[in-house]
Amino acid sequence: MCCLIALFSLAFPRITLVLVWLLDKPFIDQAYSNMAVPVLGLIFLPLTTLAYAWAFTFESGVGSGGGILVIVIAVFLDLGTYGGGASTRGKSSRA
Repeated sequence: MCCLIALFSLAFPRITLVLVWLLDKPFIDQAYSNMAVPVLGLIFLPLTTLAYAWAFTFESGVGSGGGILVIVIAVFLDLGTYGGGASTRGKSSRA
């Protein structure tokens, strides 16, 4: 079940973040002191927001090696979604 949630979060990170926020509120509340950061994360970097909450809750803090690795991978995946659209637009305009 946990693997299905992880795959769903890779495919639909914003939907997963909203569902986690609504169904498991302490998961988000433990990681973030105010709600401004998760709202901004929902808009700009949803997978990173989920990864930080996971690392803070389950990896005994963000400072652990596994937590930092998960957050760095999530940042690259989030930024890759933005960069992929720019490279596609560049190729179609040249044709």
